[in-house]
Amino acid sequence: MAVNRLAFVGLGAMGLPMAIHLVTAGFPVRGYDLRPGSRAAFEAAGGVSAETPARATEGADALLLMVVNAAQAEDVLFAGGALDALAPDAIVALMATCPPEAVERLAERVAATGRRFVDAPVSGGVVGAEAARLTIMAAAPAGTLAALRPVLDALGDRIFHVGPRPGQGATVKAVNQLLCGVHIAAAAEALALAGRVGVDLAVVLEILSGSSAASWMLRDRGPRMLEAEPRVTSAVDIFVKDLGIVLEAGRGAGAALPLAALAHQLFVSTSGRGDGAADDSQVVRAYRLLNGDGA
Repeated sequence: MAVNRLAFVGLGAMGLPMAIHLVTAGFPVRGYDLRPGSRAAFEAAGGVSAETPARATEGADALLLMVVNAAQAEDVLFAGGALDALAPDAIVALMATCPPEAVERLAERVAATGRRFVDAPVSGGVVGAEAARLTIMAAAPAGTLAALRPVLDALGDRIFHVGPRPGQGATVKAVNQLLCGVHIAAAAEALALAGRVGVDLAVVLEILSGSSAASWMLRDRGPRMLEAEPRVTSAVDIFVKDLGIVLEAGRGAGAALPLAALAHQLFVSTSGRGDGAADDSQVVRAYRLLNGDGA
């Protein structure tokens, strides 16, 4: 079955530009979000908004879920009636970051109704969503992914088939987030040390960014660590959630993740101080407090 009519649920900071890209690519898209302002913004960009998840998915060939977590996906699909309103052979693509075991359970319930499921978390943040340059880690049978591929191509420039089973995409995303969170925390620790001894941080950052110590996260988040209130492209609370998922995946696999656990605690402490909505680069504030340098 060709995928044409789309439903998109979750018109947030990433979901809204993603849904707009699908409209621009020529797909008929009905979108839903709890926030009326997000629905209005989607309509202003040429999409069709719906008042409920079920109305958004009515007769659709595919549903893309860019929600906060697995619990919200479950609520949309089952309590909200979105799954039953889909076409009989429709595809449900879960693109949010969720625990692998939760993804597996959702996929089983979707498959029990005769619909297909694609576990397709993304990486790239708001910037990648706005530029349609997301990395998409998709797990599904090859035929199912092939049917959805034109839709995914409108959202990202790096589409990977990581396996045939739901949960495999979520696991790869957990590995990705493990490294992202640890790299941000490590960059913050390095810059906090440099700041503690009074070295010019702009100079230090320039040196590190061009050395063997560099990482993508250092080059991207490092400059924002030097700003008091940088633009938020990914909030501290996102890594509180995502590193929590990483640790859950580690427990499920019987894998020790001590660095991820420490990084998670640094993000938790930053959030606990009231900075959960700040840019994730501001985990550096946790180090400043540990060092007695203030926030």
